[in-house]
Amino acid sequence: MLKHVTHPSRPGPAGPGGSLRRHRLYTAAGTGIVLAGALGYVGLADPHNPNSAYPLCPFKWLTGWNCPFCGGLRMTHDLLHGDLMASINDNLFVLVGIPTLAAWVLIGRRYRKSSLPITAVVTIVVATVVWTVVRNLPGFPLVPTMLSS
Repeated sequence: MLKHVTHPSRPGPAGPGGSLRRHRLYTAAGTGIVLAGALGYVGLADPHNPNSAYPLCPFKWLTGWNCPFCGGLRMTHDLLHGDLMASINDNLFVLVGIPTLAAWVLIGRRYRKSSLPITAVVTIVVATVVWTVVRNLPGFPLVPTMLSS
């Protein structure tokens, strides 16, 4: 009679490899549900309205300046409603930067198993600081829009 023996380096479906895969699946599903809920809320509640339930940006509250992400909720709302020009006006940096950063990380993880190289981190920090200063200069044309109440 032949007895089935599993190799120690290759656990069966009920072993550690199976539970890790199941954990990753649950994590991905949970993340997707939370993201869909957040996008649904941003799509339904209008962040352009100053009386909406969205809190004031802590950076803007403390400094009076628009932070690098100010206008991000309005940008997302406008994108969900198909208004690309308004989303560009709300926050061009986030509109271009987040997909670029996501692609950079995903492609980088595919070809190397490390985190972002130090040059990438420095580039991101410098670009964020430059964007913050430039968008707060007087007369800068891309200002997040707010509707009057």
